[in-house]
Amino acid sequence: MAETASRHAQPRVWKRAVRWLVAAGLHPRANTTTLRVTEDLAARMDFVEGLVLYDLDGTAARLDVDRSTVKRHVAVLRQLGALAWVRHGTKRNLHLPGRPYAGTATIYAATIPAVYDIAMGHQLDGEGFRARVTGYTSEGRTGAIEEARRDAAARTPRPGRPEPFSPRPVDNSPVDNSASQARAPHSLSRSPHGPVQVDGEKKDTPHAKRPQIPSRTKNTTSSTKARPAGARRSPLQVARDIQTARQVRPLVNWVQGTPLRKLAFALRPLIDQGLDVQRIVLRLDDWAYGWKPGWRPTNTPALIAARIRRDAEEAARSAAAAEEARREEEARAAAPHPMDNPEWRAWVETSRPAAPEPHDNDDLDDDAEPTDLDLAMIRQDAIRDLGLVRARIDLLGIDGARAFYGDRLVERALFPRF
Repeated sequence: MAETASRHAQPRVWKRAVRWLVAAGLHPRANTTTLRVTEDLAARMDFVEGLVLYDLDGTAARLDVDRSTVKRHVAVLRQLGALAWVRHGTKRNLHLPGRPYAGTATIYAATIPAVYDIAMGHQLDGEGFRARVTGYTSEGRTGAIEEARRDAAARTPRPGRPEPFSPRPVDNSPVDNSASQARAPHSLSRSPHGPVQVDGEKKDTPHAKRPQIPSRTKNTTSSTKARPAGARRSPLQVARDIQTARQVRPLVNWVQGTPLRKLAFALRPLIDQGLDVQRIVLRLDDWAYGWKPGWRPTNTPALIAARIRRDAEEAARSAAAAEEARREEEARAAAPHPMDNPEWRAWVETSRPAAPEPHDNDDLDDDAEPTDLDLAMIRQDAIRDLGLVRARIDLLGIDGARAFYGDRLVERALFPRF
């Protein structure tokens, strides 16, 4: 899939392209048996992604040919660019329940080579496996219109041939209900309100009034409040989740014993994040990195849910730390410089000792110890620009920088928080 130049396709379009490739004579060994293998693969193929299990023995039995024949014509389809490997099968036993031996299945994807798109006048968007048809050239549009007309003519019933669908007429004739009109209507209660024979006399005993039982209505308000927002899924979305799980399960060995519905329910958070099948497979394989070979979790859905929660918590902590660092940096940048205060600047100017007058015979002492006021001003400048601290570290080393700027500024310069 990663290296093929052909684009993926659905089974119906793929069969049409394979018939064209075989008829064009692009491969010397392509023949009617190749088309029979194509029909068998297309009948078992996923309609959305075009994925299909190899099933070498089953294909040979259904087509009544030898296994080597199926291998040879599948190789022909791959050489034509009509099949691409999604996963290579292995003989490693998956230990599926109820089966003594089950190896990892080989999975193919239906693809259409570029020579077919050029011949049909297709305009593609993208390259490789994920390319898709977005339009036609002028010649391709004419050919597509003619093909659509031929398909419509083939579906049109000919004289003497029954129509594809002939609805039966509905009998709406009136019904004779005269016999039922002479009967009394059914009683709405279990015992009618009528005279009852008691000891040879008639006594009017009306039906005892039944106690009113409060209706047991479902408390939908509490259940709605208890359900988190977005938790209810439509049947179509549930079907899509199961379809995604059906495509993921053959590609990850440690989830292949999980029922589809349980696996689809466990993968819902990843599906809601917009991850496709390949990214979900990569995420599951990443979780299994470092496991002991052959080890399988006892409760796969619970493990998937726990890893998803842990990844979400780690992402939330990382986001909170990044936000805190950003606010701290903004507060540090917005803090005014001490020398911007005119009163402080005036006090510094008046408190600074006068520099000694240089003598002709004395050399200037460049290594004189700075005063406490000088250190305070230097450290205020370093708070706004940690590059000064790093330069001092490069010049004097970490110990010299600690003696000049202090431990806190040196730590911030060496280990900045992002």
